[in-house]
Amino acid sequence: MAQGPAHGPGRCCCCGAGGVGAGGAGWGLHLRIDRQRLHCLNERRDGSGALVFRAWEERGDRDKFVESDEDAELLFNVPFTGSVKLKGVIVMGEDDGSHPAEMRLFKNIPHMSFDDAGREPDQMFSLNRDPTGELEYPTKVARFSSVSHLSIHFPKNFGAETTKIFYIGLKGEWTEAARQEVTICSYEAAPNPADHRLQQVTPQAHLIS
Repeated sequence: MAQGPAHGPGRCCCCGAGGVGAGGAGWGLHLRIDRQRLHCLNERRDGSGALVFRAWEERGDRDKFVESDEDAELLFNVPFTGSVKLKGVIVMGEDDGSHPAEMRLFKNIPHMSFDDAGREPDQMFSLNRDPTGELEYPTKVARFSSVSHLSIHFPKNFGAETTKIFYIGLKGEWTEAARQEVTICSYEAAPNPADHRLQQVTPQAHLIS
């Protein structure tokens, strides 16, 4: 099991202080997801992909799940509200062929498509069936130390026509995104004649003899 996070300077929320064995403490990155921009490709029911990102204590709710539509593939585009150091992932499904068999993680590729998923992932896992949501897959923390967007690709399952997922847990640390300063420029609404004095030029006639 991964060690607890080290505290450093800056404003951060340590969501990975404990593993699953500590009663699910630390699996709080679902609170740091930008829900309005969260998107799941090939979901059978619109919006169902967002339901699997919830509190660890609520993972047993079998009414909340996502199921793939045309084939076994699912692809989640998960934007965060700040910078995340991802430390672990849990994938909970059925104890049958619909459970995903492989997970591929990509960082900082917004709006990823299935065509994009053909590239080399930042990390790949062979999954075991986990109907209770207690198996943690630790990430390479150095590789996932500054993640603003996470793509999770499930290319196949254990033999069923469709893939079903009840819960995805994300463990790590969240840091608030730095605010960009906005420069406000003042424009002159109407020119002041006193500030724009023109030197008068007296025209001279030139006689041609």
